[in-house]
Amino acid sequence: MSITLVNPDGLPNVDLYRQVSVATGSKLVFVAGQVARDADGGKVGEGDLAAQVEQCYLNVGVALAEVGASFDDVAKLTVYLVDWTAEKMPLFVEGVSRASAKLGITALPPLTGIGVATLAEPDLLVEVEATAVID
Repeated sequence: MSITLVNPDGLPNVDLYRQVSVATGSKLVFVAGQVARDADGGKVGEGDLAAQVEQCYLNVGVALAEVGASFDDVAKLTVYLVDWTAEKMPLFVEGVSRASAKLGITALPPLTGIGVATLAEPDLLVEVEATAVID
């Protein structure tokens, strides 16, 4: 594994992800923003933030697997959330938890959540992109 995840003393211990990742591999993998679409391009979880988050993470997992990587190799996630408010956090966490259970993820890498006005299509509520490091 090329990634070590750390929650340093002196920074808040966030349950959802780790604050720092240390990458030691030699190849960078950049996964384009993944949205709530299935393999055929069909909509998943229309109007349901948790379902869309879950599908985004599963799609990232598929993209990583295609190049011989997994979430263990992810150094950083960026999540774009439409009309983000703190009240939506439980739905986000639910989606991440469901995807993590399916993907066997025990600790998530650092993540930056960015509230946006809209995404590429009006039904999309979330988009997730990843940067991974592999040997």
